[in-house]
Amino acid sequence: MRNPPPNSDLHALMTQFPRAGRVDWIGLRPARDVPVRAVDHALAVTGGGLEGDRYTGGSGKRGVTLIQAEHLPAIAALAGHAEVAPAALRRNLVVSGIPLIALKGRRFRIGDVVLEGTAPCDPCSKMEALLGPGGYNAMRGMGGLCARVIEGGALTIGDAVEWVDA
Repeated sequence: MRNPPPNSDLHALMTQFPRAGRVDWIGLRPARDVPVRAVDHALAVTGGGLEGDRYTGGSGKRGVTLIQAEHLPAIAALAGHAEVAPAALRRNLVVSGIPLIALKGRRFRIGDVVLEGTAPCDPCSKMEALLGPGGYNAMRGMGGLCARVIEGGALTIGDAVEWVDA
């Protein structure tokens, strides 16, 4: 959906958040098909991704991937598991308290970093092997958000996630 005109009622609704979100977990994928490494902080590179991640060098729309913490129990339940570890889902950031889909097409700040939500982060076929039969479908609609790094800088677990009025 395109962003509505700035003076519309819909725009007002789409830019209201009850509170800031929070970074709960950070992970780096140094290369394809290797385990994700959990870290306490990361450095985002303008126009790239997170330093130490395979997408650091200029990944465009998929510089950083985020997933909603509130979706992890739902994904686990739909896949028939008691829980799912964040690293298993291969996203860079687990964020709670703010609806990520509301940040699609918008700029938001995490720590020193300004990101722009570019597209839903759809699951890949690896989820079927990882979560078992139906794992891909268990994640559909809950795979998170891809974002590009507009302004690089540091981000840390516990940082606020806040929409930036462009």
